Amino acid sequence: MSKASSEPSAEQTRAQGWAKALADRVDQWPVAARRVLIIGSTVFCFLVGLLIITAPFEFYAQCVFAIGCFGAALVLRRIPGRLTVLIMIGLSLTASLRYMYWRLTSTLDFDDWIDMAFGYGLVLAEIYALIVLVFGYLQTAWPLRRQPVLLKGPPSEWPVVDVFIPSYNEALDIVKLTIFAAQAMDWPQDKLRVHVLDDGRREDFREFCEQINVNYITRDNNRHAKAGNLNEALQVTSGEFVAFFDADHVPTRSFLQVSIGWFLKDPKLAMLQTPHFFFSPDPFEKNLNTFRSVPNEGELFYGLVQDGNDLWNATFFCGSCAVIRRKPLMEVGGVAIETVTEDAHTALKLNRAGYNTAYLGIPQAAGLATESLSRHISQRTRWARGMAQIFRTDNPLFGKGLNLGQRLCYLNAMLHFFYGLPRLVFLTAPLAYLFFNAQIFHASGLMIMAYALPHIFHASLTNSTIQGRFRHSFWNEVYETVLAWYIMGPVLMALVNPKFGGFNVTTKGGIIDEKFFDWKLARPYIILLTLNMAGLIYGLARLAMGEEGATTTLLINLVWTLYNVIIASAAVAVASETRQVRSEPRVAAKLPARLTRADGSVIEGVTQDFSQKGVGLRLPPGVSVPQGERVQVSLFRNRQLSVFPAVIVFSRGELLGAQFDPLTLRQQSDLVRLTFARADTWASTWGSGQVDTPLAALREVSLIGLHGIQELFKASAMEVRSMLRRRRVAPSTLENALDK
Repeated sequence: MSKASSEPSAEQTRAQGWAKALADRVDQWPVAARRVLIIGSTVFCFLVGLLIITAPFEFYAQCVFAIGCFGAALVLRRIPGRLTVLIMIGLSLTASLRYMYWRLTSTLDFDDWIDMAFGYGLVLAEIYALIVLVFGYLQTAWPLRRQPVLLKGPPSEWPVVDVFIPSYNEALDIVKLTIFAAQAMDWPQDKLRVHVLDDGRREDFREFCEQINVNYITRDNNRHAKAGNLNEALQVTSGEFVAFFDADHVPTRSFLQVSIGWFLKDPKLAMLQTPHFFFSPDPFEKNLNTFRSVPNEGELFYGLVQDGNDLWNATFFCGSCAVIRRKPLMEVGGVAIETVTEDAHTALKLNRAGYNTAYLGIPQAAGLATESLSRHISQRTRWARGMAQIFRTDNPLFGKGLNLGQRLCYLNAMLHFFYGLPRLVFLTAPLAYLFFNAQIFHASGLMIMAYALPHIFHASLTNSTIQGRFRHSFWNEVYETVLAWYIMGPVLMALVNPKFGGFNVTTKGGIIDEKFFDWKLARPYIILLTLNMAGLIYGLARLAMGEEGATTTLLINLVWTLYNVIIASAAVAVASETRQVRSEPRVAAKLPARLTRADGSVIEGVTQDFSQKGVGLRLPPGVSVPQGERVQVSLFRNRQLSVFPAVIVFSRGELLGAQFDPLTLRQQSDLVRLTFARADTWASTWGSGQVDTPLAALREVSLIGLHGIQELFKASAMEVRSMLRRRRVAPSTLENALDK
């Protein structure tokens, strides 16, 4: 094909330009119009779709229809704009609902109890997945993308803000960062009141707060955990607004100026949430080496879902990095204590009371992610149990005060955490046929592909288009597989007994001395991987024997099983804990710096990373400083300059590592102002990673799966060697004992 023939024609260019102009115009519609368009298009698609979804097609007609719809989606994907996304959602829902209608009316004619058990189990899991898909589209179809509102009037008229920093068992070195940054926020000092809420009642915390003039609040009990701690502080403070920060979440200097403006514009606004951004890798990012290259587990929620909730006035309070107006918070009884997800439950109560909630998708604080897989699972299990408790005790579908959009947004957030059992069903479903010849689909293999593949491909393509900046394809399956076994029990138990289980604090900070494989946590993934590998081998053997009339069905189940092997092996890879030798992570950032040597000479450079204890520097080409030399490191922000004494502990050409001398409290505060409290440090990396492409993501997850299998073999070999070594040592120990 010639170059000219591959280029778009003038008519195509004009058509694309017209479509983009229309999409841009729709993108500017006000909130109410957006809601009407989403609801109206949903109803229209449903009514028209009833005819399409229920129309009986033979195999070839279904294939032609599916290919035409998917081709249209591939073309639409290239046209930016929210109108394009809505059309793609319509095509996806058509394919998915058509599949489910066919599934329920044509594939459930089971012959025996084995087919019935496996078949109905799978179809229930599919119905759950379809409901979550539909609600997810509703949430993320049109994110609000709220922008900051600038404060008006002189600072003397700005409101008083109480800053709550609750702590229980975090180290003082971690909490210091948050306290110093809270003091440094750009707000009139007579209207900024920082409070440390110490449920650990530690003397070193009290002394530190006295030294830097921060209010220290304790209580004589730990009832209701974090929620009780916050409510106790509400009783002894009086600011019009309360800003909440977890002990490890460091606010930027601009946090209050960026946040408070919306409260002054909207008197009914009760809560404004900002993203939870992390300057350290979570266990997935650390163990799989994907930090800043693959969006982490939480980025979809804070990058897209919360913005989508905001359109429906259903933003969730997430416990930290948020501001709440005191009056409505006290009206609903303070922070909710009935469930272990006190934050989301509090937001639900505020919405029920008729107040607005808002989301500002600009990182204005950063904190520590959970370091180990065990802590990560413990935290997610608490979230899952708490959302199930709300579902059971304060279900958003019922009761007064919520509009339809709010009810569905809250409902989807709660239903999401019920994925444990459905995920395990999907990971084992093809084994029912491979091992037991269970006919979980009573249809031909060709008809299954004709209906199921459009459903899968459309959902994948549409979600990739909507979520591409904040979630890569197939990673959701990895995240859910890692957690499915562990959240399934607590969620189901919370439905039966909502009061079961207590609040567990997620420990942050610490080191991992040696690389190790977490056999205990990996056990469910290893079992899933082993079962699917065995199913794959057995299925290939059946295929090689040439079972009459079963080739297509075997191939479908083998491909499904191979996919499950990839996902399960990637989950195994997460259980291989890598070392973390630093008790506090270094933050990568390029900031202007100046190095003053002992002889008085000055070198201009740029930071590579920083922490509370030191800084990495890059000097101009050809310039170096020897290890062990004492220097003065100067950091800048606008006209502000601070100097920190240090010693060079690493020197390799133009790259240096400097360790600070013990700093005074004033110097520690200045260091936080010039590093952690800079908003540009976090905003520069927010949502700026590589945009998702499904095939590249599948290749990425597959390679991680291979790495997981390698790690499993290495860990197994080490265990075998260790066992043999113990067996060799035991007889000699016994002989020595007999000799004595």
